[in-house]
Amino acid sequence: MLVLTRKADEEIIIDKNIVVKIVSLSDNSVKIGIEAPANINILRGEIFYKVKESTIKASLNSKESVSDLSNVKINKWRQK
Repeated sequence: MLVLTRKADEEIIIDKNIVVKIVSLSDNSVKIGIEAPANINILRGEIFYKVKESTIKASLNSKESVSDLSNVKINKWRQK
């Protein structure tokens, strides 16, 4: 894991097309903004893990098994 220190209004650029900007800082939280192409899924970690767990549980109750979750589509709201 790469750990970087950033101040408010500073950015991190990933692969030339993803920008992570520190929007604001407070005592116990950091507000970040993420600019990325529409085909990039961006989820909070806890949501990703809940969806993953739910998909695995559903597959256990199904006749078909899910071996690769990388192709699972997640409906999301994206601000434009």
